[in-house]
Amino acid sequence: MMPRKNKEITLRTSIGYGVTDMMGGGAFTIIGAWLLFFFTTFAGLSPVQAASIISIARIVDAVVSLFVGSFSDNFFRFKFGRKYGRRRFFLLVGSPLMLIYVLLWVTGMNFYYYLFTYLAFEIIAALVLIPWETLPSEMTTDFNKRTKLSTARMFFSGLGTFLATFIPGQLFGILGQDSPSAFLINGALFAVIFAVCVYISYRATWEREVPEEIMQQFIDHKNNRVSFVERLKVIGQTLADFCSTFKVKSFRKHLLMYISSMTAKDAFNAVFVFYCVYALNSTSEVAANLLSFSIIGLPGAIVYGFLMIKIGPANLAKISYSTMILCVFGYTAVYFLQPSNLILTLVIISFVYQIGRSMLEFVPWNVFPFIPDVDEIITNQRREGIFASVMTFFRKSSVALATFLVGAILEGGGFIQKATTQPDSAVHTIIGIMLVGVVGLLLVALITAFTFKLNKQTHGILVDEINRLKNNGRKEDVDSRTKEVVEALTGYKYEKLWNVHPPVEYSGPDTNKKGEESNETIYR
Repeated sequence: MMPRKNKEITLRTSIGYGVTDMMGGGAFTIIGAWLLFFFTTFAGLSPVQAASIISIARIVDAVVSLFVGSFSDNFFRFKFGRKYGRRRFFLLVGSPLMLIYVLLWVTGMNFYYYLFTYLAFEIIAALVLIPWETLPSEMTTDFNKRTKLSTARMFFSGLGTFLATFIPGQLFGILGQDSPSAFLINGALFAVIFAVCVYISYRATWEREVPEEIMQQFIDHKNNRVSFVERLKVIGQTLADFCSTFKVKSFRKHLLMYISSMTAKDAFNAVFVFYCVYALNSTSEVAANLLSFSIIGLPGAIVYGFLMIKIGPANLAKISYSTMILCVFGYTAVYFLQPSNLILTLVIISFVYQIGRSMLEFVPWNVFPFIPDVDEIITNQRREGIFASVMTFFRKSSVALATFLVGAILEGGGFIQKATTQPDSAVHTIIGIMLVGVVGLLLVALITAFTFKLNKQTHGILVDEINRLKNNGRKEDVDSRTKEVVEALTGYKYEKLWNVHPPVEYSGPDTNKKGEESNETIYR
């Protein structure tokens, strides 16, 4: 891979990195809000069949995703990884494969067509997003610069989410509520957008450079014949690495907040169109227009980036979860009270809800780049890929389970596919999913947020201590405040930290003072 001369995190660089979340935010917003509705309304599938497709594909994809991060961590052992980058190679290959997305929205196919098409897209998306998500940790170690990259990411995630809800509404208005062509045209348009965005990120980003002598060590090792037992040991070590991530206290709490809040959002998205169409006797166009208030995520990303630095991720998460809980109560009240100014009431609630939702999506992947720093003081290793894989695995597993449960609960509640109206039992089931499922998960995330300690200040203390130890500082000389912070973030007694030495020595950039780079980081 040719070294890049200019490695400044400029606005242009941040935009180039962030545009890929047009796919991350847009594709899965469309899938979450419309795919279940499309399958049951236009593809002739039952709720259980439709939910099974999404669930099966995501479970298989979750298992695949578990190994993608570790694979990308070590991809520089291979020729293509050295030439194109161990992370960026997957962006280059994944860009044209984004066009598969349009095939999801073809009508008249059978269960297995939709299953394998959706499975293919999920796996391709994982091969792109997991390596891409590690790039901020590759490109810089500075808190503010990483936040700049993540803020740009969330801006484009918000833009993708807005377009994913706004454009279908316009197509419904033009082509009619009952036209499957609206979904096909929408899928084709977004497939092209996703392909272009992923390629832009490939061109705009860079990675830590691996010294030639380290590459040669791996090449020599590769040329040696590896026994079956040794291969099993590698697989066993990979699984052990996955399990070891849960020893990091900050990561456990971060993962619980992430999974609970995002699954709550997915459950809400899955039933919101049903809520509008069947509980309120409105239209899918109204549902799309209400969801399009997600545009608040665009200016919101800038504000949230500022707030994350000022008040910390935990406080931002608390505001988000509390706001969403109140709004779900509001939607429930609208159903029972049926106010005369229904649309205006829905507009107000939806606007406020989207503020909370955009905050919810902003926090997790802005926090993620700092988790490997906490892990480093425990293991002396840089394991961004493994942490990204574990997060993705649990995210996809949880959404698979949640989607299946939504479909099964809807069918158990008496939902009838292709029907213009639904029995009261089905409508009450929709309300129950929102009130019990969505609110319950958000409460779990909210409670966890009150115990989350990682922020700019504690991260700065952690990084300073790592660099002191790298510069041959003695553990006995640690001050009480630093010791307290490090123990709170890691979940370990300080005396047990900084004792593990990895088998491979690779020096990559890290900071020895705020914003200054050195070559001290041992890289796995």
